Amino acid sequence: MLSRVAECIYWMSRQVERAENLARFLEVTYEFTLDQPENLVNPWEALVRVTADEAYFKARYGQPTDANVGRFLAFDEGYSNSMLSSLRMARENARSVRESLSSEVFEQVNEFYHRVQDAAAQESLQSPNDFLNEVRLLAIQWSGVLDSTMPQDDGWHFFNIGRMLERADKTSRILDVKYFNLLPVVSDVGTAVDDLQWAALLKAISGIEAYRRKYRVLRIPDVVRFFLFDETFPRSVIHCVQSAFWSVRKIHESADLPPGDTHARLKTLCHRLAHTSAEEVIAGNMHGAIDRLQTELNQLGDAISLDFFHRDMAEARSSVSAS
Repeated sequence: MLSRVAECIYWMSRQVERAENLARFLEVTYEFTLDQPENLVNPWEALVRVTADEAYFKARYGQPTDANVGRFLAFDEGYSNSMLSSLRMARENARSVRESLSSEVFEQVNEFYHRVQDAAAQESLQSPNDFLNEVRLLAIQWSGVLDSTMPQDDGWHFFNIGRMLERADKTSRILDVKYFNLLPVVSDVGTAVDDLQWAALLKAISGIEAYRRKYRVLRIPDVVRFFLFDETFPRSVIHCVQSAFWSVRKIHESADLPPGDTHARLKTLCHRLAHTSAEEVIAGNMHGAIDRLQTELNQLGDAISLDFFHRDMAEARSSVSAS
């Protein structure tokens, strides 16, 4: 497969997954504001923090209100990671490799983009939750169409790598929001307020039913274990990383390539996640652990770019290092 085609498929996948996860973040925050006591911190501010783009938001919008944050994350054309911007770039990537996709896949991403574009043109949304639920369903349909109409060849595996790394990043970020921002009062730990917040975050990854079937009672170590270390849940960090590693191995086997930096990093991360407990994460500063995980995922993105899309750059760096 041409590196240009692989790169477009990889980023198309990440961009659609990003749009879906932004809808999940917004949807659960709207729901959370209906149940929280008035004395809690502003959950919209926490949502801006999770993007790591606070400076841009403050310069453009000022206060983190529901309307401002909703416009920022969903429809801001100047913000490259907004839902609308992500889907526009995904559609452009899909268009540039249309011959490598099924017609159903292209039609689905095109419909997805136009639905969000139409919503952005409205002065205000009558029912934000209905729109966000539709976005989430459109993303699930797109993923299902791709899995149902594309052969599981190298192209599909690049799609899967992009999808899984983006999902792992966003799962870790939504867990970090709870720990770092949403519960400022220690006396609230273990109360109904605390339970509402953890349940809201589980809903953000569509995991509340799966969690309750497995653990029944909301306990912080179990929620952390479910988010990070549950190998059976498709949005847990370890499941995503293991799935990405499987696809990288398949691509190496198909192309007869020796294992590179991406392979080594994913193997190391899979091993570390499999041998880390939720209790260790909590005891050792959960925010710091999640921050390190996000750094590793960013480094993985850089390694993928050099190993598969810009191998000439990687080879040039190796030559310089050798000399």
